Amino acid sequence: MAYRKLGRDSKHRRAMLSNLTKDVILKESIITTDTRAKEVRKFVDKIITYGKKGDLVSRRKALAFLNNDKESVSKVFNELAQKYATRNGGYTRMYKIEARKGDNAPQVIIKLVD
Repeated sequence: MAYRKLGRDSKHRRAMLSNLTKDVILKESIITTDTRAKEVRKFVDKIITYGKKGDLVSRRKALAFLNNDKESVSKVFNELAQKYATRNGGYTRMYKIEARKGDNAPQVIIKLVD
């Protein structure tokens, strides 16, 4: 699977994507740059798919990726799994907004689909 390096080494990139994934799950909407949102969307979809499976292995995989954040994992397995039970992927949506002041980076709002 091809991925973007996002100008970081592998540990920093993994930590950043894990934290962004947690934020999307808990807050259901965040503002970030376009390239980060495109990367984080893959991980949010994967974690919600784990929640829909609902078995112990899936829960442990989700906990491992989200750095043992029990609050976000329980939200995925208890709330979001039922919410998206009939949906076959595409759990996030991105809306473009104005560019960031300072470096003019394109920004988006990434949020969970209702």
